[in-house]
Amino acid sequence: MNNPNPIFNILEKIPLFKDLTEESYNLISENITLEYYPKHHKIFSEGDPGDALYIIKSGVVRIYHGDDENPDNQVEIATLSKDTFFGEMALVSEKPRNANAMVEEDAEIFILKKNDFNNLINENPSLAEQISSEFIQRIKENDRNQSFQEPPENL
Repeated sequence: MNNPNPIFNILEKIPLFKDLTEESYNLISENITLEYYPKHHKIFSEGDPGDALYIIKSGVVRIYHGDDENPDNQVEIATLSKDTFFGEMALVSEKPRNANAMVEEDAEIFILKKNDFNNLINENPSLAEQISSEFIQRIKENDRNQSFQEPPENL
């Protein structure tokens, strides 16, 4: 898509949104806000309600499991930077956050709140249909990845 809106290029990379129309991208981009987060700001914690999708415009965010007070017990899941995203499952799932997100370098982050996303879905049935099939695929992928990260229960 050759749209000058920079958010379009990022939305195209998000599996939930990759095959949407330009009209759908316009609707989504109208509901996204841009926030600044300083280094060491905790965006969310494991167990928090999933209420938004985050897209990094600049900076670095670390995704990890574990307690902030005991860094030796933390397990890094990913280090994300410009034009990457996280928290997308919160848009289509009622599950709480399954990891922590901490800003490692000052960051500008686009945020799509779950309420805004739900309003878009309710107003655009074709958008809901497209996202539904991608959501099922993503759940399978996350379940597969989770089974590789957890140690067997009887160890």
